[in-house]
Amino acid sequence: MTPQLLQPNLVHHFYAGGARIAALRGLPPVERCPEEWVGATVARDGSSEVGLARTADGTLVRDLVQADPAAWVGGDSIGGDTGILLKLLDAGQRLPVHVHPDRDFAARHLDCPYGKTEAWLVLEATGDAAVYLGWSADVDPDELAERRDAQDSDWMLSRLNRIPVRPGDAFLVPAGTPHAIGEGVFVAEVQEPTDFSILLEWSITTSTRDESHLGLGFDQAMAAVSTAGLSGQALEQLVVHHDLDDRVATPVPLLPEAGDPYFRLHLLAPGPDDAPEVREGFAALVVLSGTGVLEGATGSVPVGGGQSLVVPSAFGPWRLVGDARVLVARPGEGWREALGQRIVG
Repeated sequence: MTPQLLQPNLVHHFYAGGARIAALRGLPPVERCPEEWVGATVARDGSSEVGLARTADGTLVRDLVQADPAAWVGGDSIGGDTGILLKLLDAGQRLPVHVHPDRDFAARHLDCPYGKTEAWLVLEATGDAAVYLGWSADVDPDELAERRDAQDSDWMLSRLNRIPVRPGDAFLVPAGTPHAIGEGVFVAEVQEPTDFSILLEWSITTSTRDESHLGLGFDQAMAAVSTAGLSGQALEQLVVHHDLDDRVATPVPLLPEAGDPYFRLHLLAPGPDDAPEVREGFAALVVLSGTGVLEGATGSVPVGGGQSLVVPSAFGPWRLVGDARVLVARPGEGWREALGQRIVG
């Protein structure tokens, strides 16, 4: 079994963007398709199909994993679960201030073992590009509810940590943390495999209030929203930087270590005599540039800039030969054990 090329999988959304994804994939721009879901086996919230990834021959990745979970993820899997979701996200406007629930909240209220802790790797940034991550000081829950109902964007943004960004910056966004991505920021996003978002600010999108609380009502949904301040050392631990143009002999871990239980994202960027090796296991790949060959226990696959692929566990340990630069997203170590009996059959 060898890695499989993926069809483009652009997803229409409630915010603008997507031109840089289309350019990377060699496609004409499509209005309001600011995300590509790479190797996704989970669909958009409220949909049974939107977001699901397909291989080049049109087969759903979810169906491949369901049919042979041992070969694809090295063990049991319920519903084609791979433990991870990789996205490309190109913000053509500032995203709304929003929050994702954690695993405990999702298990209690959404019948799902996963929350939505996520991380961003900045690939490109134009203009006065920035992200917003966590409150800079504690906020009063009652005032937050009032400002949310009034759609007071200025109030919310003024109380969030605004962080200017450059390519190579990476941010861990723990579930429960209010956040937004600014206009002009192009990221690779790795996350738990769900589509759960609580919008504190829907007025700058095509969404509505009734579509902003996961069907729970805000009285219940706001229990998932942290009102504690995030600053100083706590904020610093959520941010790292790497030079994405460096050529190195080994896979480069790109995210803060605190994200390791949830997901991992590495850059393969070998020099002329290098062939960085990746451990066996499911992976979703985006080839940023160049050409190369993936060599594994069961064969080899040529790759080139703009392509995306999924790698089955049965490919064994594998390495990249050539001058390609490849992002490799994998689930956290022991992801089944971390979720316990909720997902293990």
